[in-house]
Amino acid sequence: MPPHQLPLPFAHTPLYSAADFLAAPSNDSALHWLARTPHWPDRRLALFGAEGSGKTHLLHLWAAANGAALLAGTLLPPPQAAPATPLAIDDADAAPERPLLHLLNAAAEAGLPTLLAGRAAPARWPVALPDLASRLRACVACEIRPAEDSLLRALLARLLAERQLAVPAPLQYWLLARLPRTPAAIREAAARLDRMALAAGGRVTRGVAAAVLDGLTDHAAEDDTPSSPATAEALLL
Repeated sequence: MPPHQLPLPFAHTPLYSAADFLAAPSNDSALHWLARTPHWPDRRLALFGAEGSGKTHLLHLWAAANGAALLAGTLLPPPQAAPATPLAIDDADAAPERPLLHLLNAAAEAGLPTLLAGRAAPARWPVALPDLASRLRACVACEIRPAEDSLLRALLARLLAERQLAVPAPLQYWLLARLPRTPAAIREAAARLDRMALAAGGRVTRGVAAAVLDGLTDHAAEDDTPSSPATAEALLL
């Protein structure tokens, strides 16, 4: 890169199309339930799982397939007129209780399905309103389980391709064997690789990968997040 030419960062926009979703045994139960919307008890379903497990992606797919309004739990509007479409509420476990209760009741009265997503099963959300707690306890909850090695490997490869980062397969295996075993860590690693490679002139070297790894493992240690790194041999299977 010429010395006068500065690399310009571009915000990465996640892809939420059906073709970009990585199906795996850890999310097959969620896919099964999402395909059976008319059979949800009380027309409600909750997806729960760790950060980065694919909940938001699945909410986008379901909302697009069912003409649903996609809402952020932290930004729910105050109680107002009944919804006119099905509802998909992301981060519902962080939603203010009264607006969430109103939306659940209004959707039920209108016969509209509602899809919720959160970190834990709804029955475990810290809820003060008794009516909301009873509705959440009655909601069918489907867990997106911890990701398999094959899913983490495919996720890293897809995220690198989205960012047009050329990372040799051996270097990808080297990173995967040492990163925390979560999709969130894989996503953060890809984002940091993108930024560091940009600063290094577009090349992803072993040194760049090591710097990314050091930053992520330090962050994981600060959060006291348990991890069980896989061996490179296992990741090659």
